[in-house]
Amino acid sequence: MPQGHLDRLSSIDASFLTNEGSNSHMHVGAVMIFEGPPPGYRDFLDHVESRLHLVPRFRQKLAFPPAELGRPFWVDDPTFNLAYHVRHSALPAPGSEEQLRNVAGRLFSQALDRSKPLWEIWLVQGLERNRFALINKTHHALVDGVAGVDIATVLFDLQPVPEQHEPESRWLPAPAPSSAHLAAEGLRELGETPLRLGRRALRAAMHPRTTLRRATDAAEALGEVAWNFTDPAPDVPLNVEIGSHRRFAWSRANLEDFKRIKDALGGTVNDVVLTVVSGALRNWLRGRGIRVEGLELRALVPVSIRAEDEHGHLGNRIAAMRGPLPVYVEDPVKRLQIVRASMDDLKESKQALGAEVISRFNDFAPPTLLAQAARINFSTRLFNLIVTNVPGPQLPLYVLGRELQDVFPVAFLPDHHALAIAIMSYNGGLNFGLLGDYDSMEDVDLLASGLSASLNELLDAAALEQARHQADLAAGADLPG
Repeated sequence: MPQGHLDRLSSIDASFLTNEGSNSHMHVGAVMIFEGPPPGYRDFLDHVESRLHLVPRFRQKLAFPPAELGRPFWVDDPTFNLAYHVRHSALPAPGSEEQLRNVAGRLFSQALDRSKPLWEIWLVQGLERNRFALINKTHHALVDGVAGVDIATVLFDLQPVPEQHEPESRWLPAPAPSSAHLAAEGLRELGETPLRLGRRALRAAMHPRTTLRRATDAAEALGEVAWNFTDPAPDVPLNVEIGSHRRFAWSRANLEDFKRIKDALGGTVNDVVLTVVSGALRNWLRGRGIRVEGLELRALVPVSIRAEDEHGHLGNRIAAMRGPLPVYVEDPVKRLQIVRASMDDLKESKQALGAEVISRFNDFAPPTLLAQAARINFSTRLFNLIVTNVPGPQLPLYVLGRELQDVFPVAFLPDHHALAIAIMSYNGGLNFGLLGDYDSMEDVDLLASGLSASLNELLDAAALEQARHQADLAAGADLPG
């Protein structure tokens, strides 16, 4: 069962716990804006409760085996209180979007309580123009940020009339495990490790050619990962000591604009996204007096390694690649060409495979080695900021009959990383959410507006290219046959 009592965290999920500190919170989420008056708090609470059985993990909390005997477990919370996780707030008049962003910044400044299930949803009323918001916050150990499965996704309906779910029989938590039970489970896991390694060795012996090919690929992949440490990310103001407080900003765009650019100038939508981010960061750095000649930033770009039969399972199945942000390039078209070529090279490389090989090794590693590997994964030597792009549904979604208008995703800040940019497309839109350290990113709003300016540069270039193409077609039509 993918979400059962006493499930052990994967090595990837455990790494998000290991990397969390007082100033580096490992929760993710979104600010979601809806049209219409907000539902009553009791109605919304009942709605969440009616869907909670679809994600059993959200009634579970962490349990740590004594003496670091392996990774922690998910166990049913015997004192689960839904009202603790579903909260209610309101904006004072006039209820501006700036006020909502400030509330989001404050909420994402607060760590989740590890003694309880690691999630919250805030119902925020009073948003101007007859709107309200939901702000959800979930620990990355609990939800795969790429697959996007969490409590918020099961609340949505495809029609204004909410889908009626079969009433759940009264939920009864499994008995809480004792320390001795957790220790025994940890020892059992450690004892099974040699058996699992033995089974792998037996399969390898039975299929020597396949094993040799996989071993060769894995060795090459690990070599590419190791090479990254010889080519560190540059030292820029994004990589400074951060505090626990956050600022949040956003930028709206249309998905069709990104498609128009990639159709005219080449590349993928994701290539265009990285190019837009590069252009905004270029102008932001120059505004801070940083020379950008020859400067290429590195973005940590999460990619899913989830198999087809694993969709719908909670837990992280992600690897990370270092995407290029060529802020040294002034011309937006050349910038896109460089991003496109670099990302094509990355897709041909074995960076993602190397990260997957490491994650599989970590499944057998002792806790001390796992902690060291986790810290390496988020080292500032490897990248300057997180840039994650998650495709969302291209049709309207509803909660209790209210249509979702905007989604602004929220990533997380590892230690010494002052900025993270999350992007999500939804129903024809493509929105950027910028999470910044409160003290060192006081100009995060300026960077958010710079995304729009960078996009407009590419749109102008795409329009010019399309006009040239039309002129060439017209000239060809006028030539004698």
